[in-house]
Amino acid sequence: MLTNVFTALYILICLGLIATVLLQSGRSASLGTIAGGAQSLFGKKKGLDEKLGRLTTVLAVTFMLLTIILTVLH
Repeated sequence: MLTNVFTALYILICLGLIATVLLQSGRSASLGTIAGGAQSLFGKKKGLDEKLGRLTTVLAVTFMLLTIILTVLH
């Protein structure tokens, strides 16, 4: 029973981690265009990228902990 709960939570964390990584803009995504350079200069999407970065870190740590827990339970 407990293994099933952790497995379901693990799948949700995996999907969330995939989504947050894909939603982040790349480090060099806007270097080639003039408008992109202006956006990086004025920080238009900086807040969203910071929040996604923090969420990715939290999900990655949770993913690692759940992996260890599931390994011990099996």
